[in-house]
Amino acid sequence: MSQHDPTDPAAPRSAFSFRGRVASRGAGPASTGNIANVITVVRILMAPLFIAWLLIDDGADGSLRIWAAALFVVAILTDSLDGMLARGLDLVTDFGKIVDPIADKVLIGGALVSLTILGELPWWVTALILVREIGITVYRFAVLRDRVIPASRGGKAKTVLQAVAVTLALFPLWNVFGEGMHWVNGVLMTAATVATLVSGADYMRVALRHGKAGA
Repeated sequence: MSQHDPTDPAAPRSAFSFRGRVASRGAGPASTGNIANVITVVRILMAPLFIAWLLIDDGADGSLRIWAAALFVVAILTDSLDGMLARGLDLVTDFGKIVDPIADKVLIGGALVSLTILGELPWWVTALILVREIGITVYRFAVLRDRVIPASRGGKAKTVLQAVAVTLALFPLWNVFGEGMHWVNGVLMTAATVATLVSGADYMRVALRHGKAGA
């Protein structure tokens, strides 16, 4: 029985191999542990910290809430950074396609649940968004053996809208601009919820069409 040389670039590689390029453009394959994927994982690790700060503040609108909101913004902005690095350095991997959307869901989902616990967001809004996000994530993993489903344009637009709505809900801007900010937050959160449901329906439409084609 012949064996493949692990140093041979032509040898078969795992879809999640740590061999390859980490932070540079080149002809060889990208490592799963490349810089873009590392930033994505760090984004996930930021979630517990900002959630803890937000809940410890407990609606007091103090410095901990400001720090929590600022950390959320930093974490969300890394989504653009890892995307630019992945595309610019040709470091796109299956791992990144799967984990990048999950990182956004962890951050935004954590923020929504926290705001609901604090009594600042209706539970049904959080439930609708989480059901959609978890459902699409489960679907992605269910078809993983056949194909990797990256975020669609509608899904990315939905994430941006969610990020803006959550950011404004986290910062206590009503203390600066008055109670009218609650109306602004309500409109943005409603728009984010609608966009979430529409993009989820679009994923299901594509899934059904793909299923019929496969059949």
